[in-house]
Amino acid sequence: MKIVVLAGGLSDERNVSLSSGCKVCAALRQRGHQAALVDMYLGAEGDPQALFSAPIPAELTKIGRQAPDLAAVKAARPGGGESQFGPGVLEACRLADVVFLGLHGACGEDGRVQAAFDLMGIPYTGAGHLGSAIAMDKDLTKRMVAPLGVATPKWELVKYTAEDIPALSARLDVPCVVKPAASGSSIGVSIVHRREELSGALIQCLAYGGVCVVEQYIAGREIQVGILEDRALPSIEIIPKTGFYDYENKYQPGAAEEITPAPVPAEWERRLGEAALAVFRALGLSVYARADFIVTQDGTPWFLEINTLPGMTPTSLLPQEAAAAGMGYGELCERIIEASLKARKAGT
Repeated sequence: MKIVVLAGGLSDERNVSLSSGCKVCAALRQRGHQAALVDMYLGAEGDPQALFSAPIPAELTKIGRQAPDLAAVKAARPGGGESQFGPGVLEACRLADVVFLGLHGACGEDGRVQAAFDLMGIPYTGAGHLGSAIAMDKDLTKRMVAPLGVATPKWELVKYTAEDIPALSARLDVPCVVKPAASGSSIGVSIVHRREELSGALIQCLAYGGVCVVEQYIAGREIQVGILEDRALPSIEIIPKTGFYDYENKYQPGAAEEITPAPVPAEWERRLGEAALAVFRALGLSVYARADFIVTQDGTPWFLEINTLPGMTPTSLLPQEAAAAGMGYGELCERIIEASLKARKAGT
């Protein structure tokens, strides 16, 4: 097949996306496909056909310790412009049999690209536009999940300005987790154990729009569950060597111990899988996803969030879970494509 791997874009997870895209593109070429890596925001000038044989930049597989400077990315685009689609991107996507979405974060995982492609008749991988939009909104996701009987920490959606921070810091319960309402890769997330830490956490979240979810802190083991074609993959436990599983610990090799299958009793594994699938189905998702949980000492899986375009980088979790189920990286990519084409034909 002729496949465009769409990555990059203009989000705080841009570098993660480019790393995912490089690895996916290389794997698809190794399996005999014509695959092109395209940066959604910077675009691809020149002959779109040449992209399918262009070399894959090895340096893009490495992810820095900090999120990218998006102002510098904007300044680097030839000709500027306000469109999220750079020069030549849509032309390249129209040439493909399917677009593999290696995007992460805003304008990639939030349903807008999916909606545009639906209108243009361009097949793409992963969930449809509506499920993607719901899953990106942490507050809306929890509103839909809570009535299902899936345990989720108590939370409050907070919209605020700098002037509101002193009152919020005095009112909100601690310990808690403060996180932007619509972002990923733990960007902007703070775990607050003492009241005096709340102000700094809220100030940090202002940089991501001033809309955050303040969530009850649950102590336990961090375990995540991948879903592929409506089936739960073996779970994976994450044990950071320092701090919590933040942006740096996610993408720096060796920063966290990742064990799959997670060393938990079979009953815990069953409950995790059932909870992950309940969320996946309730949000109307399709093809694949990854659900994040904290599991307490009594084996209760507390649902945190679900990711509709899980990372496919060299350190990402979903490929590790697939490997534990006997599925190699290239086969995983092919399975995602095949299931996505079926989902698009079915209108899901």
